[in-house]
Amino acid sequence: MRLTIILVAPARAENIGAAARAMKTMGFTQLRIVDSEAHLEPATRWVAHGSGDIIDNINVFPTLSEALHDVDFTVATTARSRAKFHYYATPVELVPLLQEKSTWMEHAALVFGREDSGLTNEELALADVLTGVPMVADYPSLNLGQAVMVYCYQLAGLIQQPAKNSEVTDELQLQALRARVLRLLATLNVSDDIKLTDWLQQRMGLLGQRDTAMLHRFLHDIEKNITK
Repeated sequence: MRLTIILVAPARAENIGAAARAMKTMGFTQLRIVDSEAHLEPATRWVAHGSGDIIDNINVFPTLSEALHDVDFTVATTARSRAKFHYYATPVELVPLLQEKSTWMEHAALVFGREDSGLTNEELALADVLTGVPMVADYPSLNLGQAVMVYCYQLAGLIQQPAKNSEVTDELQLQALRARVLRLLATLNVSDDIKLTDWLQQRMGLLGQRDTAMLHRFLHDIEKNITK
């Protein structure tokens, strides 16, 4: 499975360099940056000692949505309380989740937010699963480079596994399922039920391949009968 690291609006060149160095150490190669040019500062390369190839191949996008244009499955990091979310996983819990996804998806992304404020609600809504590092401190804090290292260390085994032959040929199945569910809710005039919509959106990221395929078939039958 390809696993791309995405940094949203990083402010400090040193943090980008530290993230690149952490990636290089653990075997990750693909780095994308959203809405920032901090990586162009000399300090990026000073800190990213030995990781110049990652810096050279950074792709920059104006928005997170555009940075995710070819991604099958998105994991977003957040320091907010996990109690609010039904689709929250620790770094350890991400491993089996992404292992299952790797059997039918080719490209996942791990998104890190701004150093001072993290990701916005709109950006978090683009994720299939949210994650955070459990910490004991009363005021937990990891800088960007440390956070990237934690996840790269935990997930390194996934990118080292040989590619598997997928039985599914449709690309972006999960995104297609999300769009299909939202269209159905609109057709049924219940899309303004925020609780229902939010619950559905949050649960879909946890679905396995078989469940996703079955839901596509189920929605197809519903759509066919609605249009009769």
